[in-house]
Amino acid sequence: MRHIKKNLVMYIALLAAAITCLFVPFDKQYLSYFDFKTLTCLFCTLAVVCALKNIYFFRIVAYNIVCLFKNSRAVVLALVYITFLGSMLIANDMALLTFLPLGYFVLSSTRKMELLRFVFIMQTVAANLGGMITPFGNPQNLYLYSFYSIDTAEFMGIMLLPFVIAIVLITMCCLLIIPKEPLELVEGCYKKMSGWRAAVYLVLFAFSIFIVFRVIPFYWGLIVIPVALIFLDRKALKDVDYPLLITFCAFFIFSGNLSRIPAVCNFLGALMEKQTLLWGVLSCQVISNVPSAVLLSKFTQNYRELLVAVNIGGAGTLIASLASLITFKEYLRYEPGRAKGYIIHYSIYNFGILSILFVVMFICL
Repeated sequence: MRHIKKNLVMYIALLAAAITCLFVPFDKQYLSYFDFKTLTCLFCTLAVVCALKNIYFFRIVAYNIVCLFKNSRAVVLALVYITFLGSMLIANDMALLTFLPLGYFVLSSTRKMELLRFVFIMQTVAANLGGMITPFGNPQNLYLYSFYSIDTAEFMGIMLLPFVIAIVLITMCCLLIIPKEPLELVEGCYKKMSGWRAAVYLVLFAFSIFIVFRVIPFYWGLIVIPVALIFLDRKALKDVDYPLLITFCAFFIFSGNLSRIPAVCNFLGALMEKQTLLWGVLSCQVISNVPSAVLLSKFTQNYRELLVAVNIGGAGTLIASLASLITFKEYLRYEPGRAKGYIIHYSIYNFGILSILFVVMFICL
């Protein structure tokens, strides 16, 4: 029972996947559901982040952030902006895996853990919406960019307005909620770090980023990083959040099976003819934005609205963007037993921001 409570999201995902398997018998096509590159990047990044934690890397970076910005509002904005920027460069899931630990160490080092829920929520919103401006910022962008052969300038032109609005909304939330209070570091929180290990781990992290950009084949990540950590830090490999990887696999099966159920496909086809933006956003809330992009692209040529829908639709429910599950799991690790409060606040902020983005884009498109 304790294991179920600790990994509730994983068990829900497994149950949802199992239900859809009743309608779609197992066959070779199941293998096509899995994004092995994403799963490999998740594993590699999780492992390297664990190794960096073990040498106090994030604690030391947090120490320097606090020393630089000095007050709570400026520090929170810095954490949110760096996550926003990171999602543009290394995609939303990688940005969260990298910068959520940084957010935790900043707040724990300054006795501001009461801000953890808000900061994690804003970092998640920033990660999900920050990557919308570039074709490679989110997986759904890369797919639609290729599927519809969209010109790069046109792509960025379509996404510029929601991108700017997202920045303004996130900034306003931080300015209104976070007081401008001075921060003081907890005495003794500063730790010494092994310089050569940090350098090696950062090289390994860069290696995983090259996999994201397809510079290096993804399967090399399953060879190089585990072998390196076997010699350098075996504990990091043990600490990897394997239930999170299983959760992603379960949702891949869930969304893949939904796309093969004729009744679901016929229903979506009829809806997409009427209002691509609306039904695109709603679809994201149920099966997440990447599967929605793949599924709905088969039923519409209105790529402008679909592109906007699967990007702003990443806000909303916890599964609107699977990257949001990373934050949920990380939050429960630090604040066990507070899932209900997190989901309530997460929903308030996300649906609030999504509603504003939807209304503006509904008018403008």
